[in-house]
Amino acid sequence: MAKYFDVHPENPQQRIIGQVAEMIRAGGLVSYPTDSCFALGCQIGNRDGLERIRSIRQLDDRHHFTLMCQDFAQLGHFVRIDNAAFRAIKATTPGSYTFILPATKEAPRRLLHPKKKTVGVRIPDHVVAQALLAELGEPLLSSTLLLPDEDKPLTQGWEIKERLDHVVDAVIDSGECGTEPTTVVDFSQGEPEVVRRGAGDPARFD
Repeated sequence: MAKYFDVHPENPQQRIIGQVAEMIRAGGLVSYPTDSCFALGCQIGNRDGLERIRSIRQLDDRHHFTLMCQDFAQLGHFVRIDNAAFRAIKATTPGSYTFILPATKEAPRRLLHPKKKTVGVRIPDHVVAQALLAELGEPLLSSTLLLPDEDKPLTQGWEIKERLDHVVDAVIDSGECGTEPTTVVDFSQGEPEVVRRGAGDPARFD
């Protein structure tokens, strides 16, 4: 049964954030709010967590998972960024964008796109997500909480708790989340290509 944490949206309780971080370090899978919509997240090295996300969302091995990063320094540890991409990404982070970039050796192989050797990264503009990332001290392996055969992500913490009670370990609720996933921009070929239009303004990369 999933633990339910009601967190203040502007001043998240440090004690609760610490509890959730400990659950993640112990191999837990959590649902947490971001600046676009709710996400599923676990520790980077958590193979079981990765497979649980795949199972919940019914994803194949071509799906780009996202490394949710606290800041640019953390992001740069896992992806290679040339000068042009650096400027464009820096200007739009934190924000509701996911960037697909060539992975460094530090990025676990099982997270990479099997052919392109790329990984998705992002820096959320959300107080609770940032507090959790700061407490963890490392990125969260994440995926949008969009269930199979449904058009829109779940937006209410209580509903996530109700529907995913036996497949996630914790739900963090800080109020209603958005319904629009991030805008995804692929920089893996040098020039930016908008591959999904979402919450972030895609006009910056068109």
